[in-house]
Amino acid sequence: MASTNIPETITLPWASDFHCHLRQGAMMDTVTPMVEQGGVRTVLAMPNLTPPLTKTHMAVEYGQKLQKLAPNVHFILTLYLNPDLTPEEIKKAAEAGITAVKVYPSGVTTNSDWGVLDFKIYYPTFAAMQEHNMVLCLHGECPSDADKGICILNAEERFLATLCELHEAFPKLRIVLEHATTKAAVDCVKSLGDTVACTITAHHLFITVDDWAGQPHHFCKPVAKFPSDRDALQQVVKSGHPRFFLGSDSAPHPRQAKQGEKPAAGVFTTPVLVPLVATLFEKLSCLDKLEGFISTNGRTFYQLPSLGPEDGTITLTRSAGWAVPASYEVQDSANTSGSKPDTVVPFMANSKLT
Repeated sequence: MASTNIPETITLPWASDFHCHLRQGAMMDTVTPMVEQGGVRTVLAMPNLTPPLTKTHMAVEYGQKLQKLAPNVHFILTLYLNPDLTPEEIKKAAEAGITAVKVYPSGVTTNSDWGVLDFKIYYPTFAAMQEHNMVLCLHGECPSDADKGICILNAEERFLATLCELHEAFPKLRIVLEHATTKAAVDCVKSLGDTVACTITAHHLFITVDDWAGQPHHFCKPVAKFPSDRDALQQVVKSGHPRFFLGSDSAPHPRQAKQGEKPAAGVFTTPVLVPLVATLFEKLSCLDKLEGFISTNGRTFYQLPSLGPEDGTITLTRSAGWAVPASYEVQDSANTSGSKPDTVVPFMANSKLT
């Protein structure tokens, strides 16, 4: 990877990750302190816990737990869209400093059983969000339905009409299409107004369908698609488009949940996030766009303050022999019988970032 035209070190502002699953219990205790390890100090924390974060006080209490585990990190809090999330609760949430509401179509991913079946019943809630300057975060997939010809490979593309309808109905509402995986999604977001943005994960910039079929630790939802889709993701980040930015969708699961009969959906990248992205950007010859993707673009869209020298920096150093760890031990997960503790396997485990 070394080259006379490429530096041995890169200094950057701390990254911002606008989509991350920090879980609860022992897994939360394990992965939350890893946020800084991955080069990140601003995180939008997902609300799909068990039970989901459906009320303002639940999100605030969750944020307090996270803050104790990672005192240097700014946690952006979210609520899970549900029938009880009324305009009155939106006002209360905004006043409490909650930034966003997350939409999960029913059954599309982990802990989405409480998700949305009909968007229009939530229009009063979306109107209140627009009024209070909150952000609507969309898991942009339709539920699989064989009768309608919808499966995991076209579920994102079939959802894009809903994105367009929401933007037309609420043009001042900031909307984020999260973890885009298709050229169609990239083109759709680019065609819409400045209040619509898009997050892209680290792993979707690397892999295609062949990389997760038969590899459970690369399996997530939405699934990685075709080489032409990955190329579109790479090209939009290479262009530096200001409405596309990092949202890792890092989603840890215990090893046995990933390697069982029905693998859980989720790829874990938190502790190696910025090195992963930097490695890819170097391969794409667009290191000059790295800061925008991991920091500036998202912070601008979320209306967060710009980072200055007083906020500190991170420095990445080229290391030819360094490899992604094989696994991470989940704290305090061993049971009383003395069994081995759970582990969580990261994306590109045992691989050298070259």
